[in-house]
Amino acid sequence: MLKQVQHDNERVSQMKVALTIAGSDPTGGAGFQADLRTFRALGVYGLSIPSVLTAQNTVGVSAIQEIPYDFFTAQIDTLLKDITPEALKTGMLYSSGIVKVIAEKIREYSLRNLVIDPVTVSSTGVLLVQEGALDAIKNILFPHAKVITPNIYEASVLTGLKVEDESGMKEASVRLRDYGVETVIITGGHMKGDALDLLFDGKDFYSIENERLEGEFHGSGCVFSSVITACLALGYDVKEAFIKAKELVWNAMKSAASIGGGMKVLNF
Repeated sequence: MLKQVQHDNERVSQMKVALTIAGSDPTGGAGFQADLRTFRALGVYGLSIPSVLTAQNTVGVSAIQEIPYDFFTAQIDTLLKDITPEALKTGMLYSSGIVKVIAEKIREYSLRNLVIDPVTVSSTGVLLVQEGALDAIKNILFPHAKVITPNIYEASVLTGLKVEDESGMKEASVRLRDYGVETVIITGGHMKGDALDLLFDGKDFYSIENERLEGEFHGSGCVFSSVITACLALGYDVKEAFIKAKELVWNAMKSAASIGGGMKVLNF
């Protein structure tokens, strides 16, 4: 019994920790709830700080509620004075003020392995950022990022390019990396044909292509970036994390469940 206790204590002491700063999704299919579910599935302990609240279901988003900057800052300071994550990710960042606070705290607490999912609109087309927020993400937060994971629509908005195929993904990747990002991963699930995702590390392009799955899926981008984050916390390199994320998300989409009247949620 004593040996078992010692073994359990050793496992706990070796537990890796990841932080998500993202919007709240009451369905659990996206937002920080989906991030925590992903971290747990990969054996990583998850911390969470909500950046904004939403009223939504599987059909769509009906309302957005900002969190006051002073309370948001208090959440970060209180948590990070006690716990330092091995990796962190950001999801829905509704305002430029929230972006500035995050960048400041990344410097203050010397946080590493930042993954940015630059959320712009919901799966149902609702705008999820205020005016100026995307510019703040690009200019203030991207220089801290180890990885960013825009889909082709987000890559188009961020670069001003019309990203519709692999060639466009490559051009957008190069342009996005100029903002100081270490690695750009663009997901092409919304393109015609097979689902192609592309990684660019400043030297080489690496792509993975899977069969396209029919249906509407909620939170695939959140889960994808969360897998990347958890893998970085576990010590994977970015390419390994990319491969793992592509595999887990595709399998989770294949077994996705309809829990409401709208989009399916990923099952993993």
